Amino acid sequence: MKFDLHIHSCLSPCASLEMSPAEIARRAAAAGLDGFALTDHQSARNCPAIAECARRAEIACLFGLEVQTAEEVHTLALFDTVDQALALTDWVYTALPKRVNDPETFGDQPVVTADDDIVELEWRILAMGCRRTIPETAAKVRELGGLYLAAHIDRTNFSVLSGLGSIPDGCFDAVELSRTADAATWLPRADGFAVVRSSDAHNPDDVARVWTEADLPAFTVGALRDAFSRKATRLSPRLTAF
Repeated sequence: MKFDLHIHSCLSPCASLEMSPAEIARRAAAAGLDGFALTDHQSARNCPAIAECARRAEIACLFGLEVQTAEEVHTLALFDTVDQALALTDWVYTALPKRVNDPETFGDQPVVTADDDIVELEWRILAMGCRRTIPETAAKVRELGGLYLAAHIDRTNFSVLSGLGSIPDGCFDAVELSRTADAATWLPRADGFAVVRSSDAHNPDDVARVWTEADLPAFTVGALRDAFSRKATRLSPRLTAF
């Protein structure tokens, strides 16, 4: 199977407003992916819409969010169900700054339907980190039955290696490389974890520009966990320009 585990919808304040759930599902299917994951910053509130859009596009989907932890590290939480992802969202929301988002500064944060109708604008500021630490978040994700990944470990900011210098023991199921990371350089720094490559798409044209492959019986958390435990992933070529 070919999949992209890191895609943002219009709910993420840094993403294009063209990144509707319907457009994401259409692009993912057209690119030949077997599955993808929606991982908006600090929230899974567009996961109900992406579930319906993925069903319509006949493509498998996982539901999650990109949690910016107290350490200022970006991490990915992935789940089989919308309810699991929304439960983690509620837990993250209680640890966000009590500030109202400023769209002029950070961007709009629309919660939408599968038909692109805006339900509301998320008022919480999703562009900032929460007070949950990496170990706390790892424990919560596992309690809810999900997978926990260290995002874009090659980045010079908001990555576990740039922020902490090493990958904490016992927290992550896998680590992610960004679109332009040279695997030969970064695989030795993965500390023995399974590695994925994801698009981190914030614009429609970036969906599935890179991907990961694995022999999976189904695109599920359980199947991915097994592949990660065996380090049985294969990475697409990197992009030479972002």
